Amino acid sequence: MNKLSIKSGDTVVVLSGKDKGKQGKVLSVMPEQSKVIVEKVNMVSRHTKPRKQGDQGGILQKEAPIYACKVQRVCPKCSKPTRPAHKLLADGKKVRVCKKCGAEI
Repeated sequence: MNKLSIKSGDTVVVLSGKDKGKQGKVLSVMPEQSKVIVEKVNMVSRHTKPRKQGDQGGILQKEAPIYACKVQRVCPKCSKPTRPAHKLLADGKKVRVCKKCGAEI
């Protein structure tokens, strides 16, 4: 199992691909595949069939997983893309901090 520095709810920026430069919130993380699903990024068309009577079928837009190495965390304080560093607090708790401004993430 891979250890990812990105967690659900983090704001990230896409570094490469068709959505390069877009920012979004991480909806879910798949550490087994090293992938994340980011809000409004890597949108794909899904053709769905109505399953029950009265259901609407058609073409839906949904987010597809993107490799975690193609996204980078954005610091909420300085708004810059950064790799999170780790710091131990006095009570022994480990927290993520911004490498650019030092703010706790």
